[in-house]
Amino acid sequence: MSSELLAPLDLAFWHLESAGHPMHLGALAFFALPPVAASAAAPVPAPGPVSAPGAGGGGRILDLLATRAAAIPRLRMRVRDVWLPIGGAAWSVAKDFDVRRHVHHIRLPDIDFAAGAAALAGELMERPLERGLPPWEMYLLTGGREGGGGRDGSFAVLVKLHHALADGMRAVAIGAGIFDEIAGIAGARTAGVRRVRTVPPTSWLAGPRQAAGLARNRLEELGRALDVGASVVRSSRFDPRGVPALSAASSGTRRVGTAVLDLEDVQRVRRAAGGTANDVLLAIVAGALRRWMGDRGERLSPADPRALVPVSRRRPGSPPGSGNKLSAYLLTLPVRDPDPRSRLAAVRRAMDRNKEAGPSRGAGAVAVLADQLPPLAHRFGAPLAGGAARMLFDILVTSVPLPRSALSLGGCPLREIYPMAPLARGQSLAIALSTYGGQVHVGLVADGKAVPDLGRLAHGLREELEELLTLTR
Repeated sequence: MSSELLAPLDLAFWHLESAGHPMHLGALAFFALPPVAASAAAPVPAPGPVSAPGAGGGGRILDLLATRAAAIPRLRMRVRDVWLPIGGAAWSVAKDFDVRRHVHHIRLPDIDFAAGAAALAGELMERPLERGLPPWEMYLLTGGREGGGGRDGSFAVLVKLHHALADGMRAVAIGAGIFDEIAGIAGARTAGVRRVRTVPPTSWLAGPRQAAGLARNRLEELGRALDVGASVVRSSRFDPRGVPALSAASSGTRRVGTAVLDLEDVQRVRRAAGGTANDVLLAIVAGALRRWMGDRGERLSPADPRALVPVSRRRPGSPPGSGNKLSAYLLTLPVRDPDPRSRLAAVRRAMDRNKEAGPSRGAGAVAVLADQLPPLAHRFGAPLAGGAARMLFDILVTSVPLPRSALSLGGCPLREIYPMAPLARGQSLAIALSTYGGQVHVGLVADGKAVPDLGRLAHGLREELEELLTLTR
């Protein structure tokens, strides 16, 4: 487990980052008291799950987070420059790794704990990760009282992972190592690292048939890349303003919002209208944006906003592996359509067309192009690529898969988990969704100054689901 070259897309994410545009993923998880401690049958409440001797609290869970994070080999890796390939970089084990530089405890005032945790998450998400260290952080958030956060003693954990370290599925595989059900079993195995494998030049002489096959594959990949590149050019808008409500010069600040949707309600709409649950969620996003823009008094743009919808290029059942394996679909969100059912039908048709073409074709598959560029191009071209994002799409809407089984930390059940995505340059909003415990948890990340009314958008998501549910009954 010595070193590993960054894959092209990982390298692109590493160089896309700037002080005002950190490129880390996040997740804000809320935990409840253990069932026995929370039971009304217990005459005396058990000690809080994060209590420890001495002032400050948070000791037991903080120690548990540190111990389990340190046991995940991937979290010991940092990025270093390499001589070859020129412009490249590699993951290597940080010899001076100290997990306490990455795991922190913050106590919040005794107010609305969930709201306070979300507000603090926004402040923490706007801070770039220190590039000389393994690029991740975890924060244990508790209340001002000894022993817990919420009135019932609950607490929260915020996780930040650089996008170069993980895509959505990879982030889940790494982060899962902190949970009771996975720590020490699958966490270390799925989040491990592999050695760099080099192919000696003599192999080309020893296996000409194999060399010919590799050449054919390379030509096919280049052909697909040219096809994607042409689609990107055709789909780009050379008016850089985009949709006004979703475009803003970066202030360097971040605001985090959350919403909870009932999964069974989403499935009821799906069964009545057809398509997939993801189609329903994308239509809900479109309707919520329409409501939000109306509440702001903004005139709808002549063009509907376009969403970049990431999809995994990992094969079903395959191990997570290392490196980002992403593509995406480009989807026009029918915000101008006043009919919720018509919006859902439009989303379903567009997603069916995307799926028929596949995740490696079309303008949305722009991530595929990263595999065809040399490392030096990523190093010097990333700022240009980051600035051009608003010409292709207005908003990121991503779904993050989670394990279906119940999860806990130190015996404390996971109650809610909100994924968070980074903002592209010139854009003011990103939406991430995950399903857990019969609920869809929506994490909203916005530019703090451009979107001060993020809570209204969160409310609009719930309103849109209620209306769809009523109309499809």
